[in-house]
Amino acid sequence: MEIISIPLGSFLKLFDGCSSIAIGKYFDKGNYMEIHISVRNLVEFILRSGNIDNRRSSVPDNAMQEGGRIHRMIQRRMGSEYHAEVMLKYQYVTEKYSVLIEGRADGIIIPEKVSEAIVTIDEIKGTYRDLSKMKEPVSTHLAQAMCYAFIYAEDNGLEEIAVRMTYCAIETEELRYFHFDYSRLELQSWFGDLMERYRKWADVECEWQEKRLRSIKDMTFPFPYRNGQKELVTYVYQTIYHKKKLFIEAPTGVGKTVSTVFPAIKAMGEGRGEKLFYLTAKTITRTVAEETFAILRRERGLRFKTVILTAKDKICFMDEVECNPIDCPYARGHYDRINDAVYALLTEADSFDRERLSEYARRFQVCPFELGLDMSSFADGIICDYNYVFDPHVYLRRFFAEGSKGEYLFLIDEAHNLVERGREMYSAELCKEDFLALKRSFQEEDQYIAKMLDRCNKELLALKRECEDYQVEPVITPFLQALSRLSASMERYLEDNETGPLRKELLEFYFSVTHFQMISELCDDNYVIYSRILADGRFVLKLFCVNPANNLRECMMRGRSAILFSATLLPITYYKKLLGANADDYDVYARSVFDPARQGVFIASDVTSKYSRRSDGEFYRIASYINEIVRNRHGNYLIFLPSHLFLKRVYECYRQSFWPGEEVECLIQEERMDEVERERFLERFLGAPTDWPEGANQPVNDSDDWSAIQMEITEEGQSLLGFCVTGGIFSEGIDLKNDRLIGVIIVGTGIPQIGPEREILMNYFDELGENGFDYAYRLPGINKVLQAAGRVIRTQEDIGIVALLDERFRSGVYRRMFPKEWEHIEVTEVKTIAGQVEAFWNRWLV
Repeated sequence: MEIISIPLGSFLKLFDGCSSIAIGKYFDKGNYMEIHISVRNLVEFILRSGNIDNRRSSVPDNAMQEGGRIHRMIQRRMGSEYHAEVMLKYQYVTEKYSVLIEGRADGIIIPEKVSEAIVTIDEIKGTYRDLSKMKEPVSTHLAQAMCYAFIYAEDNGLEEIAVRMTYCAIETEELRYFHFDYSRLELQSWFGDLMERYRKWADVECEWQEKRLRSIKDMTFPFPYRNGQKELVTYVYQTIYHKKKLFIEAPTGVGKTVSTVFPAIKAMGEGRGEKLFYLTAKTITRTVAEETFAILRRERGLRFKTVILTAKDKICFMDEVECNPIDCPYARGHYDRINDAVYALLTEADSFDRERLSEYARRFQVCPFELGLDMSSFADGIICDYNYVFDPHVYLRRFFAEGSKGEYLFLIDEAHNLVERGREMYSAELCKEDFLALKRSFQEEDQYIAKMLDRCNKELLALKRECEDYQVEPVITPFLQALSRLSASMERYLEDNETGPLRKELLEFYFSVTHFQMISELCDDNYVIYSRILADGRFVLKLFCVNPANNLRECMMRGRSAILFSATLLPITYYKKLLGANADDYDVYARSVFDPARQGVFIASDVTSKYSRRSDGEFYRIASYINEIVRNRHGNYLIFLPSHLFLKRVYECYRQSFWPGEEVECLIQEERMDEVERERFLERFLGAPTDWPEGANQPVNDSDDWSAIQMEITEEGQSLLGFCVTGGIFSEGIDLKNDRLIGVIIVGTGIPQIGPEREILMNYFDELGENGFDYAYRLPGINKVLQAAGRVIRTQEDIGIVALLDERFRSGVYRRMFPKEWEHIEVTEVKTIAGQVEAFWNRWLV
């Protein structure tokens, strides 16, 4: 007989408008199946109804901790008849399996003489709401208490039992009670109906788990192993087995996506993982990941449900994201229809991508973003941005809330991006002028809020008077105290005013304030607090996370194992230090499968992008290099330059002095390009029509099964030059195979511009005994260079060149960081580059 275990007792999430639900966690125990689910999730999932209304999303992120404090405070006040945190269990039997329900009641009041009084189940909830306005308890709160009442009555043979809903105002500690009496028959009927509604979902899920596990057992690797690929698959599996982290430097062509996904799925089939998270920084890599799962389904019969989570502003059907029943028809009555949408999608498809989520959301008239979140509870694999695991505000609370952990497997693609993303997610800043502007808006609306805003503004003004450009701030306690009082006043206003002309403005500012408060609680030796006067005169105070390692490590500890991989994870010791590696975690350099001789690497010895050398003559020399490289071999080239201004100067020089006419088409990466403009830029290299279908999958391997029909890019004798910014949107994550790209020209070492944060980083790591310049400038720069260079050789058939136009690349400090496969490096000058490039091409084209 299969057994489904459902532990109770997860404290109710206090965020209105958020549906943190899950049907359960499944584990194969040989001859039976277990499903773990909290009673909160059970009743909220089965009984939920109504609208999405984010106008009520004004509860701060410390609500969970405050709720726990309220629980303990009330329980301590009770007398001897009050029994706190009582464990309860009940087994619900069906014809196919049994459901084991267990959990802790907040309190049970057991009178000394049970025969003379009724036992009462006490359910405690902390809230920021005005208790005087509560007419009745929240239905799902009451349902949770009724579950406990039913179990206790059954265990003890009670014909009657009472429920007390205890609501406590978190700010004032005021209490309000709601009392209910139930007969045993009433609870039996109610609970039986609840479980019958749940069985519909449990039956489908148990059947699915059997199919999934059987398909994983039979699944084999979908392609012949490339050189070193089988070893890489083994490393990933062993890392998961030992519950460690693995850092992989995987050059292009290794097949890193399938080499990490395949062993992770195999581990899940053996009970060493309950859910797979494929985390990326860019949309294109999410598409490649989903295509890998599709290949395993199609070629190896895998049954594995996956969902791609898309940002709300991108998947929303409305012109403006307004998540309330007044402005959005999909929010109105969303929870009345969402379960039907989820069930239909769950039983009709295995891949829940953006297009399918949108299709079903329109069909059932529900929010597509919320539908995607709900499907993540049922999916075996979740493909999403880093922030759904790492961001302290956006992370998926249904999996990671309240410090909970699971047997989760994290596959982190393009992991080199996680360093800066980690710093961004765990930093916070506030601008003095924003306080002043909001104060003016609230002078007549709410004088108390205006007063609190003025106090914060004065504290920032005192800091500003001491600041000339930027300075490290050793103490900001007075400002934090003023900010706390302001935050409380904004909470009260938002709770009392669900509409109004100033509410939206205040709510956005409130979120910035609460984020700053949250980050302030994390500040330790890995942070530097500094203030700065911007070029436009605005004054900002920032909590800067200089080393995100601890925060990232804690996030990865929520799961079983993490695999971090990238084509540019060099030097690997640098990334291990900043990405939260433990001393016993693993690292590996995967061997490239490409012939190194098919790529020519040239280093210019007579040109640089150094600030001290920037002049018309230097721009001319760079433009001359471009001309000499491209004039004898027609094709597609990407040219990467340090900044948009630098790009403009070199491009103008090339056009004026060397452009031969229509036989060479030039494209420029503009400073602000939307998605459509980016696609049009890439279409010229892909050879795709202008109506290329949105989200069209790119090939993910160069074998026959994964190859795409190559399109003619340019006419005979023509070239296409794309002028781009190093480290920008076109320097990584794009796949231009075969003749779609034959050369990359990189000007400069990619070093970031000098600024306050770079200087703070340098000083911070210098004080730790590290090379601060490397951490702040050189290593982030070389990563950008290597990413751009990696656009050239994408398949075993590709031939191309990489030209590094900066004399600094000749030094040992840079050459030691070059990939191992860069075996054929030639030093060159502008007067000899044409001949050297021509000789390279002649070796392959004769």
